[in-house]
Amino acid sequence: MPVSIKDIARAAGVSHSTVSRALADSPLVKEETKQRICRLAQEMGYSPSAIARGLVTKRTQTIGLVVTTIADPFVAEVVRGVEETALDHGYNILLCNSNAQSQRELAAVNTLREKRVDGIIVSASRVGDLYLPMLVETGVPIVLVNNEHSGRYVYSVVTDDEAGGRLATEYLLDLGHTQIAYISGPKMSSTSANRLRGYRQALAARGLTPDPQWIVPGDGGARGGEEGMARLIALPSPPTAVFCYNDMTAIGALLTARRLGWKVPDQVSVMGYDDIAFAAYTNPALTTVEQRKYEMGALAMQMMLDLLGGAGSVENVLLPPRLIERESCAPPVHDSVRGQ
Repeated sequence: MPVSIKDIARAAGVSHSTVSRALADSPLVKEETKQRICRLAQEMGYSPSAIARGLVTKRTQTIGLVVTTIADPFVAEVVRGVEETALDHGYNILLCNSNAQSQRELAAVNTLREKRVDGIIVSASRVGDLYLPMLVETGVPIVLVNNEHSGRYVYSVVTDDEAGGRLATEYLLDLGHTQIAYISGPKMSSTSANRLRGYRQALAARGLTPDPQWIVPGDGGARGGEEGMARLIALPSPPTAVFCYNDMTAIGALLTARRLGWKVPDQVSVMGYDDIAFAAYTNPALTTVEQRKYEMGALAMQMMLDLLGGAGSVENVLLPPRLIERESCAPPVHDSVRGQ
């Protein structure tokens, strides 16, 4: 039979309420008594019940984490940051995979709410606006990673994607490119919209306006990059550089370029975003904009801990992007050379 608080109370000759307070490190119990009770609890092999503790504290020590897909290397690093920080503070993670589908994300968030998690972290939310009112009703704090939303109970950890879009485009402009395309992310993605805005800003600052045909849709995955690059190469006047929504999109773009006989970066430069682990191992190695993925996850969980701990002031986090220069970008070559 497991040891109970009443067993410890009998052994210590005190009330069970005194034992509960002592184990909770209450200042209402004398230090000498507290130490004696804690020593007895350890000797007797007492293990507190999470369910019983939850009834008292109204906490489950569990955080819900909703991600688009764990197969995405970006997401995997965010999850690692969340999970390791949570475990360090005695919290468990309940992971849900939305598969980048809005209805599955809604269902996952609703399930987590029913399971009475203490808080919810959502990575790259697709439909935050729809379920945030529901969370506000129940008072469950939510932290968004790689997405922003203003409102009570809602906080975010993001990279400055507008600055990242500018940084990537300015780098290509400085190499001498003026015909720069953008393969976007998922249709409703605010991060893609922000990167596109930064791209446009950088071009406008140099007096350039992108050809509408150079902005093509993607899906955030390699397939979207493959299809987007195929459309760009088929244009009568293809761009000399392609800025991709993320590294997976860029990997797909590299694959299509190789399949169609286009050399990177000799005939077209390719720029990624995220700096996932694979980016250094593509051929050529991918020039990209770094997001501090593990740190984003760790910061999101720390923000959640602060919210649950009643911290007076919790601020949203905006991380600066950083360019990682490798081998997939180079100055543009003359059209006659590109056609060879």
